[in-house]
Amino acid sequence: MKESSEVDLDRIDLKMLRALQRDGRISNADLAAEVGVSAATCHRRTQHLIEAGYISGVRAMVDPARVELGTLVLVGVVLDRSTPESFAAFESAVQKLKFVLDCHLVAGDFDYFLKIRVRDLADFNRLHGTQLLGLPGMRQTRTFFVMKEVADSRPLDF
Repeated sequence: MKESSEVDLDRIDLKMLRALQRDGRISNADLAAEVGVSAATCHRRTQHLIEAGYISGVRAMVDPARVELGTLVLVGVVLDRSTPESFAAFESAVQKLKFVLDCHLVAGDFDYFLKIRVRDLADFNRLHGTQLLGLPGMRQTRTFFVMKEVADSRPLDF
């Protein structure tokens, strides 16, 4: 059963979502022209897509190097226990760390993968020793320094 705000996506909605992924600053008039509907219809459809949760936000993509956060680090984390309580405590603590961009619970050798942006190796070393290792339930970390970003924050392909 669908929630009252859920939208059945048709080809126009999908075209709108693709266009908005490509350029979140596109004007309503330009978006309407691109997908072949009136500006009023486009606005109404966009609002429905937002209300139904298909669009969760719009933000600018900032070049990390321009704001002195050019070093990307991935950290695999193993917790000392695999319990709902230990996961909840870790997740709550990691959400407070502004330098952690993404945190994913994963299957396999690690419990979580963290995506972290820092200035440089020294910056990461400081954060690792003062904040990461103090996270609740932390047993082990394995750090991967990204040498080259091949694909990052790409639009979804649907």
